[in-house]
Amino acid sequence: MKTKLLLLTIFVLTASISVKGQDIKNTSYTTTTGEKVLKLEFILPLSKPQAWQYFTNDDKLKLWIAPVAHINLKTGGVLLTNYDKNKSINDKSAIKSDIMTYIENEFITLKVNLNENFTKKVRSEDKNLQEVIQFIPIDDSHTKVISSMIGWGTGADWDKTYTFFEKGNIWTYKELTKLFKSK
Repeated sequence: MKTKLLLLTIFVLTASISVKGQDIKNTSYTTTTGEKVLKLEFILPLSKPQAWQYFTNDDKLKLWIAPVAHINLKTGGVLLTNYDKNKSINDKSAIKSDIMTYIENEFITLKVNLNENFTKKVRSEDKNLQEVIQFIPIDDSHTKVISSMIGWGTGADWDKTYTFFEKGNIWTYKELTKLFKSK
């Protein structure tokens, strides 16, 4: 009986630490067919509808993703961001991600459009690069967010692109989780 109680206590403490710590877990892998999946996971101390708002509301996006952000949430819509607060979402430096599909409070799929910061070769081959963001309730006040980027090409230029997004997405999602760190 004491062993079961000890194991239950360890489980509860571990779950509490992972929720409070809000670390970004990199669970990336390669599929059985050889395709890379850049997969990042983290927990937000929010209900699923509240977490959804941080990805689909302009004011909430500006708190973490970029100082200039706008989303037109609809299939065929667009997410526009610019990291330079002195430029607009219409500037050529803005990042445009097309909204392929979504189910409210469940997931959103973005077509990642590579800009001039990437090689011409990678941009010309960029047909399938997408980010699927899932929202999974843990309980009434915690939601697991899973970001999976798929559709990578192959070769040295694509490897550099993957590394860029791996570092950049981890940084960006840390900016989001910082909003909820205990002070």
